[in-house]
Amino acid sequence: MGLAARIEKNWYGRAAGNLWLLPLWLVFVVLSTLRRFWYQLVKPQPSAVPVLVIGNIAIGGTGKTPLITCLVRLAEEQGIRVGVVSRGYGGQSDSYPLLVSEATPVAQCGDEPALLASMGIPVAVDPNRARAVEALAGKVDLVLSDDGLQHYKMHRDGEIVVSDVTRGFGNGWLIPVGPLREPVSRLRSCDLHLVNGQDFTIQPVAYTTHQETSAPSTLAGQTVHAVAGIGNPARFFTTLRALGVKVIEHPFPDHHAFTDQDLEFNDKLPVVMTEKDWVKCRELNHPRIGFLRVSALPTDVVEQKLVRLLNKLRETSNG
Repeated sequence: MGLAARIEKNWYGRAAGNLWLLPLWLVFVVLSTLRRFWYQLVKPQPSAVPVLVIGNIAIGGTGKTPLITCLVRLAEEQGIRVGVVSRGYGGQSDSYPLLVSEATPVAQCGDEPALLASMGIPVAVDPNRARAVEALAGKVDLVLSDDGLQHYKMHRDGEIVVSDVTRGFGNGWLIPVGPLREPVSRLRSCDLHLVNGQDFTIQPVAYTTHQETSAPSTLAGQTVHAVAGIGNPARFFTTLRALGVKVIEHPFPDHHAFTDQDLEFNDKLPVVMTEKDWVKCRELNHPRIGFLRVSALPTDVVEQKLVRLLNKLRETSNG
């Protein structure tokens, strides 16, 4: 096991194994505290459209993207026009802000913005998220920020923190001893804290290949190569197993740029990946790849809370 893997393993185990990183931990604590204090003194200017941040305080995937698409659906049901801003991690554009369309190359905008734009959602990408927000002003009633909880340069009118029921907040330490970007006390200042696996679940809704779209149940009983370049690949593998799929695991780093070689296996088994990975691989035209489309399903109580928050933010816009 490499050094980085051992450090990450200790994030979700005993912190004692990472205590040799205390000097770096102290530097992170001091710098992050000063940065937060600075933006409390020098508050960013309110934007022309209200902003709701969906982020987390820990490194790693928590199911934010399916939750964002769920929020878009709920907002549309309330008659609220919604757009999404993102840093565009994994992409590099010649100019910003970048308004993303279905034709925008993933190499320019990143995988998550490409996925959201493919669903017809207005998306703007910019490392300076505040500038991306302004690019959507006048086009939408509400902007959702995909991550950016710690991007204090951007004004926000609401915050949702997302965590995972299985990983939680790890050993409870800040980076690099633990996985936390901010202390758990940060939850007290957000509007909602939603736990994936408790407050909402990620449900598979379709299986799509180059040839057809079918029900996820068509995978039951099959043995597949499961490919995942997301923050928490284990969650994807668990979802497949719950469908009765025999999984050969192929985890990759989050936002991995796939090549043909990554998907070449010495057999004719299907290759199943996440939709976020598919947007990077669809041009490869690999004959046996498909993706599992998933959707976030909140509990009735949580859905009511989300609808109330969306309407509250719409009133902010109208006000």
